[in-house]
Amino acid sequence: MKGFFIVVMETLVEHTIEPYINDEHSIIAKIGNTPLVRIRNISSEFTNAEIYAKAEWLNPGGSVKDRTALNILLEAERSGELTRDKMIIDATSGNTGIAYAMIGKALGYRVTLALPSNVSEERKRILQAYGVDLIFTDPLEGTDGAQKRVREIVATNPEKYYYANQYNNPANWQVHYRSTAKEIWEQTEGRITHFVAGLGTTGTFVGVSRRLKELNPSIRCISFQPDSPLHGIEGLKHLPSAMIPGIYDHTLADGNLFISTEESYEMVRRLAREEGLFVGISSGAAMSVCLKVVEGLQSGIFVTIFPDGGEKYLSEHFLLED
Repeated sequence: MKGFFIVVMETLVEHTIEPYINDEHSIIAKIGNTPLVRIRNISSEFTNAEIYAKAEWLNPGGSVKDRTALNILLEAERSGELTRDKMIIDATSGNTGIAYAMIGKALGYRVTLALPSNVSEERKRILQAYGVDLIFTDPLEGTDGAQKRVREIVATNPEKYYYANQYNNPANWQVHYRSTAKEIWEQTEGRITHFVAGLGTTGTFVGVSRRLKELNPSIRCISFQPDSPLHGIEGLKHLPSAMIPGIYDHTLADGNLFISTEESYEMVRRLAREEGLFVGISSGAAMSVCLKVVEGLQSGIFVTIFPDGGEKYLSEHFLLED
């Protein structure tokens, strides 16, 4: 099997997840190794620049968070923190929760998730379809409020739960260090000059940037985040007003930009109508920021992450606007 977890499996002892990763017919074995898509039409004016996006919505759970959830659970089984008598619990804005639900149900684990009540209706319905236990928290507190609620629950009965803690779990960034960065490097044949990614849990940016800089210290890594505490870019954090994830390493960023919800919405529409790529709001934000970086430099090989697809946002009215 040629999935991205081969390196991990070299030292893995017999546990629940191992046979699923090694079984090429398992849904879990299909996580990772996503294609790199060339953005041509939107960037056609930049003749000396190439822009690529990692198509993470093609993971079986529909987002980049499949990688994160699987590695967190894999490492937890290896360490003995996750056992058959424990329930998986975590805070999420939706995508990691969907990944926990998909993987957890495939493996027979019970899953409880806390998420802000204003996440998209599609996310809620997907999670309900998986049959996981949902706890909705104050939308004004975002995922910070969801994290606080999970900590309260776990504190009352710590033996009942495995708290995955994606915002502070090193297994989050480590999977991107081992897999996503490796894929990008190989898919660009080492030609990448700039990497652009958003900040939510910060795991994708931290892991990919850390590895790419080891492979080539001249690669510039640019992070971005919403420009306001109250924004509509699900999955991303406005760090100045939020709880800073414990895995975040600001020293990896060669630049940090801010993006508005409105710009992100507009780019989602453009990607669908000009590139044939129906992606989510954070993907629209990534493309907008990537274009800003290209405008300032004019040349280079730019790679960004499209975290999820547009199907989870069909109830959003902006998709129908002209």
